[in-house]
Amino acid sequence: MSEKPFFVGYLPAPGPLRTFLLTACVLLIAGLGSAGFLMGAAQDDPGPGAFRFDYGRQTVTGVVELTPYPILHVTEGNDRIQPGDSFLMTAGGKSGVDSRAEPLAGQLAQVSGVVLERGDLYMLQLRGGRNGLQAAEGEVPEITAEPQGRWKLAGEICDGKCLAGAMRPGRGLAHKACANLCLLGDVPPIFVSTQPVLGEEFLLVTGPGGTRLPRAAYDYVAQFITAEGEITKRGDLLVWEIDVDTIEVTP
Repeated sequence: MSEKPFFVGYLPAPGPLRTFLLTACVLLIAGLGSAGFLMGAAQDDPGPGAFRFDYGRQTVTGVVELTPYPILHVTEGNDRIQPGDSFLMTAGGKSGVDSRAEPLAGQLAQVSGVVLERGDLYMLQLRGGRNGLQAAEGEVPEITAEPQGRWKLAGEICDGKCLAGAMRPGRGLAHKACANLCLLGDVPPIFVSTQPVLGEEFLLVTGPGGTRLPRAAYDYVAQFITAEGEITKRGDLLVWEIDVDTIEVTP
């Protein structure tokens, strides 16, 4: 009769089989854990973007400018947002604040909301209704645009809200569908340049002549591209008027 161990389901496993099964289980668990760690480590860093709830609600006053995407040029700030700062605004979800900002274009307004921040890029997600955006009294300073010439840039078109911190990561092909939905909802688009442009990595991107980003550019969102266009400095933000006909997808 053979002395080889034989497993019977309703009986205790023989000693040699117990050793084999224990070793196999340990190796399998260790292998799966190592594979998971290596896969995670190989992913791109999602970056430091986040909702800054730790800052608390921010309320400031400034001049509303349409580029056509709404910018607020701060005239009365607080401990975190200083006079002279310029920032973009968005609403909750995948929506912009265009309809609320348009009646206040060129006027003083008080805005209130929570900050989204990623490096030098920050945006304010406004509260609903008049609590988030309302007219303010005071003298309106003149806002001047400073042309910076025509530039050829390389980088990626993203939606500003997710990039600033609403999603992590807020860029790349995995985020393309989400980014396009945000842009369709009038969230301001941002171009992430591979090299600093006049000291800035993030530029608000529009169409030529201060028009909205052309729908033809949506096909290139979340891809690495090169393109040309005029850059204008508005407050401390750079606005790039992309020429869609010059867009090229690069490997």
